[in-house]
Amino acid sequence: LEEIAPRPVQEAGNILKQGYLEKRSRDHGFFGSEWQKRWCVLNRKTFYYYANEKSKQPKGTFSIENYSARLASHLRKDSRRKCCFELVCPGRRTYEFTARSPAEAEDWVDQIQFLLKDLTSLTIPYDEDDEEETYNDVDSSDSLNAASHNTTMNQDEPDDGMGEDDIYEVLPGEQPNTR
Repeated sequence: LEEIAPRPVQEAGNILKQGYLEKRSRDHGFFGSEWQKRWCVLNRKTFYYYANEKSKQPKGTFSIENYSARLASHLRKDSRRKCCFELVCPGRRTYEFTARSPAEAEDWVDQIQFLLKDLTSLTIPYDEDDEEETYNDVDSSDSLNAASHNTTMNQDEPDDGMGEDDIYEVLPGEQPNTR
């Protein structure tokens, strides 16, 4: 298991979803509340949960990699059972949550599943900081061959300066360029 350094909510980086959820405690006592309200933050790879949204230190964090997210109405027997979801990973702890509404629970599950697909994707994500390489074919021999090929293909037709494949548009009031 990799250790994730604790970070304040404001520094969790690339926050994709955040909000209050009730989290089921791992070791709920006989008289203690087994569901605690927690401020939860999801970024690209990590799930953080805090005592509240102003907390500096998370109560806990875990990498969502290899987890699966699913709605889990079996977690509660009360009216909020349709608001429950869980994060499950074989051989690791299962995390159980209750959202404010069934729609919000679905949204958390959808966001987590989206991230999990992204983490297992074989495509390399595009980094916006990379400069885009520009393509310059002005000196390319292929473009010269293509130009001479187009002129030889259209020798039977009268030359009005505008080939069938010409990419330029003649605007009203302009004369077409002759070659």
